[in-house]
Amino acid sequence: MQAELIEIRNHLAQHAPFDEMPENVLDRVVSGIEIAYFRAGTDILTLGERNTYLHYVRSGAVEIYRRSGELYNRITEGEIFGQFGLLTNKTVRFPAKTIEDSLIYLIPDEIFQYLWENDDNFTDFVETEDHSRLRSALSRREKSNQPMTARVTRLISREPVMAPNTVRLQEAARIMTERGVSALLLMDESGKQPRLSGIITDRDLRTRALCEALPSETPISDIMTEELITTRSNAFIFEAMLTMLHNNVHHLPVMEGDKVRGVIALSDIVKHESQSSLYLVSNIYHQQDVKGLKRLSKEVPNTFVRMVREDANSHMIGSAMAGIGRTFSQRLLELGEEKLGPPPVPYCFMALGSMARDEQLVVTDQDNAMVLDDSFDPAQHDEYFLALAKFVSDGLAECGYSYCTGDIMATNQKWRQPLRVWKEYFADWIENPKAEALLNSNIFFDLDGIHGRTEYTEELKTFIAEKASNSQRFLAMLARNALNRTPPLGFFRTFVMEESGKQAKTFNLKRRGTAPVSDLIRVHALACGSRAQNTFNRLKAIGQTKLIPEDGVDNLRDAFEFIAIVRIRHQALSIEAGREPDNNVRPEDLSPFERSHLKDAFQVVSQAQKFLKFRYNPQAARNV
Repeated sequence: MQAELIEIRNHLAQHAPFDEMPENVLDRVVSGIEIAYFRAGTDILTLGERNTYLHYVRSGAVEIYRRSGELYNRITEGEIFGQFGLLTNKTVRFPAKTIEDSLIYLIPDEIFQYLWENDDNFTDFVETEDHSRLRSALSRREKSNQPMTARVTRLISREPVMAPNTVRLQEAARIMTERGVSALLLMDESGKQPRLSGIITDRDLRTRALCEALPSETPISDIMTEELITTRSNAFIFEAMLTMLHNNVHHLPVMEGDKVRGVIALSDIVKHESQSSLYLVSNIYHQQDVKGLKRLSKEVPNTFVRMVREDANSHMIGSAMAGIGRTFSQRLLELGEEKLGPPPVPYCFMALGSMARDEQLVVTDQDNAMVLDDSFDPAQHDEYFLALAKFVSDGLAECGYSYCTGDIMATNQKWRQPLRVWKEYFADWIENPKAEALLNSNIFFDLDGIHGRTEYTEELKTFIAEKASNSQRFLAMLARNALNRTPPLGFFRTFVMEESGKQAKTFNLKRRGTAPVSDLIRVHALACGSRAQNTFNRLKAIGQTKLIPEDGVDNLRDAFEFIAIVRIRHQALSIEAGREPDNNVRPEDLSPFERSHLKDAFQVVSQAQKFLKFRYNPQAARNV
């Protein structure tokens, strides 16, 4: 093959849909290519004219227009156009004009038709638009990812072992021993149909019975766990894993309606998947001091990298990392209470931001607060809670969760208040919204109780959802703030990068990528009265209310997932290379596949921000 053809072949092989073609097929494409040069401002395709070529941009930039003359797309190096006319009657449907001097490869129609009939990947690519290509790319990842596709019933190997909740302690232990199980389901048989009412595990027998020297005739109902965490029989394995992480449980009853299908244990998931996050969480609870937690925290990056290598999706990774972060906080709170004594009044330790959304990665700081019982008296009680907050905050810093530069921590007295004061805070933010105040308090609208009286946080979620959905001015102001961060996609569909400083020639995949998506989705979620915190769960709630079109929900989900997974991979590669992970990416460090689909994802975000502006009229809020 001539040197010029080799150069053409190498360029095509870097870009979809040619990057997955067999070598012999790609050689056939290259052998038929023609080359054309167009100066800036030249019409390449005119509406209604005959066209018999697929166009591939080797260099330069091209604008594509709709029949109405409205701008449809801007494409650059490595992208194709002209395919829609070739799929119909060889007539141009979308006119094209250069906006820069451009070198174009022309692929004849006979080669295009051969590819369309014989290469499924090529066919899928040319038949779909940007957001559909993004969906296709994510679908291919999911199909190869067993935790995403395997159902939890795969882990059930035997019928569940049950007993009436009226049995005595010794009888329960005998049944578990004879049947060789580490968990016994306890049934309430007082009604017409037996109902699952509790569970007892080996650990419960040790910690609640033996350690307390309870008599063998003690009713099992005295020590069983009644507030059961369960999973559905149609749930995925990864969902069960996240449930265990979030709730620190080692056994999950699997339910099919009201019927128990079986019980899965932590060990079942570990055997099926080589995820180590569950082991790490378990080990955190066994540490007896901050030094032990600090030693264990060094395993967190390795756990993160392992999950990335195993093609876990962003929801799995974000939830696992948030679960690990929660566990560090919970164990520190337990150690703090052991050191300082029991709290003088009930309280809830509240996670904020990415931990509350289950979207935490390895580059993170600590954002937290305390919700205290309304009987709290600062003069009598605050010395204790300040000491506890400081113990936890310092411990988290030792474990790699840096102090919040904005002082959004429970050590700040402003964020250590009774429930009634927190309601006053949120009422003021919602009823009297001010742009700067909301910008600083935005993080508080992602909240989750992780220790203590978590019902306080649940009460706040309900309070927020009811008030926010009825305040159009608040939603408009929140939408205005959500539009402050835009995706790094320029006018010519090129990446917009930092111009100076340490981060020159990079763009930030958190500040300019995932954050704009979570910001705009938060607005919609609050508008529809959702209590959900996780971005994917918020999208599900939004879709159920039809607040935005169904395809808009799907496109946003795909865009968020792709941006998040590129960010995650960037951090994992940095860890493996021995560098400090961050969120700043250089385009040349991305694969052609990632560059192409990031542009698709950023385009979706831009369109979603336009809809946000239309839906909530943030300009009107500015003028109030």
